[in-house]
Amino acid sequence: MRISGKTAVITGGAKGIGATAARIFCEQGAQVIIIDFDEQAGEAIAQQLHAEGNDAAFFKADVANEQEVNSVAAAIIEQFGRVDILVNNAGITMDAMTLKMEASAFRRVLDVNVTGVFNCTKAFLPSMIEAGTGRIVSTSSIAGTGGNVGQANYAASKAAIIGMTKTWAKEFGPKGITVNAVAPGFIETEMIETIPEKIIAQIRQMTPFPRFGTSEDIANAYLFLASDEASFINGTVLEVDGGMLK
Repeated sequence: MRISGKTAVITGGAKGIGATAARIFCEQGAQVIIIDFDEQAGEAIAQQLHAEGNDAAFFKADVANEQEVNSVAAAIIEQFGRVDILVNNAGITMDAMTLKMEASAFRRVLDVNVTGVFNCTKAFLPSMIEAGTGRIVSTSSIAGTGGNVGQANYAASKAAIIGMTKTWAKEFGPKGITVNAVAPGFIETEMIETIPEKIIAQIRQMTPFPRFGTSEDIANAYLFLASDEASFINGTVLEVDGGMLK
């Protein structure tokens, strides 16, 4: 098992890619802690994993709320001792063309997608520094590297993830902690269901590989970067997009 004996925190783990990552990390021997603001879905996935013989737990928090994150992080460290892996997976979209985008929508996406990553990383970092080792994996996007129409807020947030990843790789690397990001292409999740079919068809033409990505594709990228196999990979953005033309 590739992460046997490790304790992993996965934010946004109640649904979609995060829930898939929680399952795969459990299968690979990790003790998995899910953080999400959706209490019902989060409890359900944790209970399901536990019923299947895995070591899983759920904690409710809005990652954009520093006080909530710090409180949950303290409870997790007290209960589990330390955190070896942090997957900053939580993220939202509130798409609109720029002239139609409300300032509140712009702020909320950055609050969750950027400030949330900062809050969680800062909260769990002391545990990793004390242990002298750790893995931090954050979710960027091809929108953060190439932009995307109608996603000024989302693209800005995912570009920020890349900047933080490269900065933290320099800051935390000397402490034995690697920091990397995964940049998914178009993945078959609930988010993609809101995209008009006309746009979907255009996206398919831009993707050389003959399918969209799956949540397993992204979760397996998380797993690789969290494992000892990636112990000398630091400050990298791994694009998982089927070779999408930019």
